[in-house]
Amino acid sequence: MFDKICLALVVVGALNWGLVGLFQFDLVAWLFGSSAALLSRIVYIVIALAGIWCVTILFKRITTKDSHCEVMDH
Repeated sequence: MFDKICLALVVVGALNWGLVGLFQFDLVAWLFGSSAALLSRIVYIVIALAGIWCVTILFKRITTKDSHCEVMDH
């Protein structure tokens, strides 16, 4: 569950950066007053921490109930 929350935050961050790149519009800064506002800075930090956590997802072993099935060629 924690991985999914972090991934969602990373997506929010990516969308925000997309808005900045395309339209020079920072949604987080707009919502919370400015990019220097305390709440904006907290959001930026939380998203950055989520991004760092998501790096660990790249190195986790994926286990599913189908992972033990053999793949057969037809």
